[in-house]
Amino acid sequence: MPKETDPRPIGAQVYWLPVQTRAPLKFGPEILTEVTCARVALAVRDRRGRAAVGWGETPLSVQWVWPSALGYAERLDALQRLTLALARAWAAWDDWGHPIAVSHRFQAAMLPVLLAELNRARPGQEPMPWLAALVCCSALDLALHDAYGQLLGAPTFETYNETYMGQDLSAWIEPDDASISFRGRYPAAYLSPKRAESLAAWHLVGGLDPLTRDDLAGDEPDDGYPVLLGDWIARDGLRAIKIKLRGNDAAWDYERLVRVGQIALAHDVRWLSADYNCTVTDPAYVNESLDRLLREHPAIWERLLYVEQPFPYDLEAHRIPVHSVSARKPLFMDESAHDWRLVRLGRALGWTGVALKTCKTLTGALLSLCWARAHGMSLMVQDLTNPMLAQIPHVLLAAHAGTIMGVETNAMQFYPDASLPEEAVHPGLYRRRQGQVRLETVRGPGLGYRVGEIARTLPQPALSVGGGL
Repeated sequence: MPKETDPRPIGAQVYWLPVQTRAPLKFGPEILTEVTCARVALAVRDRRGRAAVGWGETPLSVQWVWPSALGYAERLDALQRLTLALARAWAAWDDWGHPIAVSHRFQAAMLPVLLAELNRARPGQEPMPWLAALVCCSALDLALHDAYGQLLGAPTFETYNETYMGQDLSAWIEPDDASISFRGRYPAAYLSPKRAESLAAWHLVGGLDPLTRDDLAGDEPDDGYPVLLGDWIARDGLRAIKIKLRGNDAAWDYERLVRVGQIALAHDVRWLSADYNCTVTDPAYVNESLDRLLREHPAIWERLLYVEQPFPYDLEAHRIPVHSVSARKPLFMDESAHDWRLVRLGRALGWTGVALKTCKTLTGALLSLCWARAHGMSLMVQDLTNPMLAQIPHVLLAAHAGTIMGVETNAMQFYPDASLPEEAVHPGLYRRRQGQVRLETVRGPGLGYRVGEIARTLPQPALSVGGGL
């Protein structure tokens, strides 16, 4: 049913914010040393004629969204071109409704068209994958959710219910079990009734990170931040560590698990996770490593809370049964979990959990969350090394999601100084203390950014289209 509070987009601005890493971050076969963040302002107007502006931001993390032999600059250029095309389309999108409804329709009707147009304009070149297109769209999606809360003068996460939504979940997702129905159910039914004000913070150990002094190459940054894992644990009081693995070198991966695990034991770190970044093709690769870890290092095995995305992210093209892995440890989809339909396919193949990311759109994350929780799957909220504004909805989603254990947050490891203006307003979000991040400063309407209080000077917009800005 239409509601007077339903907004529609009327204008958009896009800004490019380049960031350099203080230390390299390895993603599967590639290494990240820089990232360009897309920051978006989206103007909306509701049926009463009231207007507001919302903000969204996403790192265009080339190596994660589009693993390829193509050059970094070529892929980044394509991502930026698609982001600008999407902003033009959003500003002209004549559609009224709750942000979930509007964004869902946009992603179904416009995103495939604009992605196809971009790929046709690059004949003979490797096409951009769907995951990359979702990331380009996500800043605009986040800005729409923020703008809606600004219109209402209410926190956005308080609008996912019957009072504000003209459609229930059955309009967008379908159950896989006759005992489950989404009719008369809204996202609020699957979110925590009260958001968490603090969350356990997961630290990322990248494939190039030195663990001990023997690993130091002599070119590490001397900028006052820790370098070695033990120093990070001591400074931030860490209790949870995520380990990046290669997925194509079993001996290296096992040694890495053991070395990090031994440091964790020595520093009383309670939880570990293992992330293979889509490079494994045979479940036996993971099973043999887990079984050996159980035999030889049971204390480390006991601390391994879950395994993340070992297998290729295109789940429809690589329908690998993974029940043998999830029988050993909880197995979480990350890159594969583009939307609830792929979560449904993953569950049938044996995956037991879903790693949500705001960079695949908050709308998609919320719908996947609802489907997964209704079907008994565990949840986690994973990072895209989110700096600046991107950190806030990322942690906010985790605070409402009821995750298996806290939230992954690692921008303070790889580019901490990038977020200094935001940290001045939200100190608990950009520095981990006693192993946690805190949300008490995230308040007010929308996504709680408090943009007007953040002393960040933006560059000239790469695009400004429509009105209301």
